[in-house]
Amino acid sequence: MGKQVLEGVELVKDYETRSVSTRALDGVSMSIEEGEFSVLAGPSGSGKTTLLNLLGTLDAPTSGRVFIDSTDVSTLSEAERSRLRLQKLGFVFQAFNLIPVLTAAENVEFVLLLQGVGGAERRKRAVSLLGEFGLAELANKRPPEMSGGQQQRVAVARAIAADPRIVLADEPTANLDSKTAESLLDLMLEMNRQRGVTFLFSTHDPRVMHRARRILHLVDGRIAEDERRA
Repeated sequence: MGKQVLEGVELVKDYETRSVSTRALDGVSMSIEEGEFSVLAGPSGSGKTTLLNLLGTLDAPTSGRVFIDSTDVSTLSEAERSRLRLQKLGFVFQAFNLIPVLTAAENVEFVLLLQGVGGAERRKRAVSLLGEFGLAELANKRPPEMSGGQQQRVAVARAIAADPRIVLADEPTANLDSKTAESLLDLMLEMNRQRGVTFLFSTHDPRVMHRARRILHLVDGRIAEDERRA
C-alpha cells in the first residue's frame, strides 16, 4: 500500500422528497490507499452507491468533505471538479455506459481525447489495452454488436486507459452471467496486481467480495465493519 488516494470525512447525504427527509449516509469517514482492491458492501438501501457517487464527485454531500489526492473537492468549482474527475478517476457502471455510435477502440480512446492526447497515441493505447483484455478482434465493432461481457470489458479498458488514480466500479457484475462475471473480476484483479490499478467497488455480489482484500460493510448509511484481509 502507499499514498492515500481518496478520503471521505464525516459524509452525510439527505434526500428530500415531498417534505420528507431520508438520510442515506450518516457521518461516514473512510479512506482508500493506492493499490487497494476494495469493496463497499451492503444490502440495497445501505448507502453504498450513494457513498461511491459522493467519492466520485458525481453527487455532493449534504455535509462532510471528500479529498482526492489531498485536494478538498468542496473548494473546487464545477469546472474544476469535472477536470479532476477527468484526470484522476475512472468509472465502470452497471449499465456499461458505452457510446453506441463509437467502436470499441473509439470508446476506449474517448477519455484520452478529452484529455487532449494525440490521435496516434490514443489509438496505440486503445488497441494495446483491447489486446490485453482479449478484445483485439472487436476494436472496430460497436456496442450493439457485442455481448454484455464484452461491453463491460471495453468499459473497464476505457476506465483505466488514462491511468487514473482510482477506478470506481458500481455493481459492475450485476448484468452479467456467472461465468462472464468471474472472468471480468479475474481480469480486474490482474490489472490491480500487474498494473497497480486501484479499485473501489460498490456491490452485494459475493463473487466480488471473495476477491476483495478489504470490505467496508455498510448498514443503514454507516460503516458497520472495516474488514481487511491478507
